[in-house]
Amino acid sequence: MAALICGSLAYDTIMVFPDQFKNHILPDKVHILNVSFLVPRMRREFGGCAGNIAYNLKLLGGDPIPMATVGQDFGPYREYFAGLGIDLSRVKEIPELFTPQAFITTDHDNNQITAFHPGAMMRSHENHVRDVPGVTIGIVSPDGRDGMIQNAREFREAGIPFVFDPGQAMPLFNGAELREFIEQADYVTVNDYESNLLQERTGWDEATIAGKVKAYIATRGPKGAVIYADGEVIEAPPAKERCIADPTGCGDAFRAGLIFGIERGYDWKTIGRIGNLMGSLKVEHHGTQNQRFSYDEFAEEFRRQFGYAL
Repeated sequence: MAALICGSLAYDTIMVFPDQFKNHILPDKVHILNVSFLVPRMRREFGGCAGNIAYNLKLLGGDPIPMATVGQDFGPYREYFAGLGIDLSRVKEIPELFTPQAFITTDHDNNQITAFHPGAMMRSHENHVRDVPGVTIGIVSPDGRDGMIQNAREFREAGIPFVFDPGQAMPLFNGAELREFIEQADYVTVNDYESNLLQERTGWDEATIAGKVKAYIATRGPKGAVIYADGEVIEAPPAKERCIADPTGCGDAFRAGLIFGIERGYDWKTIGRIGNLMGSLKVEHHGTQNQRFSYDEFAEEFRRQFGYAL
């Protein structure tokens, strides 16, 4: 069963400022802001929503096909994913542009200043869902605006069930456009903040959104997840992490678990738990793709935490 993962493949450059931003920013001078932060610690990670979801789905033994547009600097990422056995046939390289990338500076209070360069992502509409054979499920995750609109439409036209994951791309769309995404999708997934924003933008409450899809899934961080499906409200308890190293990418790990569970026909109680455990295993590691485990190890941890076997 092949899952088409539409979204971004990006580099995350993460820098740590060994102080507090507030000590170097004068509140009464922000209109002439000119600051420079020395960052002795820096690392570059592979990221992007499509990359993170595909990576996590591959850990579970799934068959992800990321679909994205990348730039001239994609070589190291390509080599990395090829080594993992991830199908890159639907990744289009645009030589005159850069791969999307985020530059994130964090201070000792965990405040962040981020600059994001979309690069080749803005031409994601040059890929087409309709051109990919053998797909049984898909996801429309944050990407270029035109690409997201096109992918949702082509999934619907092809009769391929898909998840709509607006995430940080939600500000790109007005209420009518978000309502159209929901009416085309089979599943909608958001975090609790995004859920409130989606309801505000569409004018639809949780019950209304849930009534238009097979399931409306909202993650709630350390509180687990809530799933509205089949007229029921299903609470999925959180998994217990051994430590908290970095929450970045937990939502993408959850979405990989969501796709995996749907593909294999699990009930929503179990799907929510799979997603939550994927998120907790991610949070124990820095970066979005540095956790390592086999499916058997995952299944054993699931049994240990939730008291029954997959």
